[in-house]
Amino acid sequence: MKQEYIITAYSENHIGLLNRITIIFTRRKVNIESLTVSQSALKGISKFTIVVSETKDRVINIVKQIDKQIEVLKAFYNTNDEMIFQEIALYKVPTIALMESDQIEKMIRLHNARILEITREYTVIEKTGHEEETQALFEGLNTFGVLQFIRSGRIAITRSPIERLSEFLKERDSLFEKLEEKKKLN
Repeated sequence: MKQEYIITAYSENHIGLLNRITIIFTRRKVNIESLTVSQSALKGISKFTIVVSETKDRVINIVKQIDKQIEVLKAFYNTNDEMIFQEIALYKVPTIALMESDQIEKMIRLHNARILEITREYTVIEKTGHEEETQALFEGLNTFGVLQFIRSGRIAITRSPIERLSEFLKERDSLFEKLEEKKKLN
């Protein structure tokens, strides 16, 4: 049964890696719902956050293929319940609509959004939340005529107190140390 999964992959910043990762999905005819790449908590390491709606078996195979990429340190998959995630959305509405009615102001307060910029022509509003929340604000604001709208890809961290990559690297380093000690004894 298909469900939403968040795939995270950690790598050093290499040219062309994003293309090779997306090809893995294309070859399997899996649609990427959201993709975000940013720096991770570890210096020099980038974090890919990829959202797909797929079966667990297919996600496991995709993660294995991503792991095989030379530049990828490690890839993981999680369900939404195992992650804390958000998106950011920006809305540009005519300032006149804001001035002529208090409805936009009420919507901004109701949705815990904030105003980033006001000019004579337009007002830019920011909302952070889940896709359903940012979409609901869009639909409300669109009754006044949204001039522009953009929603980012999902950003996510695990609910676990330990970063899984850090745990993986510690285990890998420990294994390397044991192998080195074994070589010295032989």
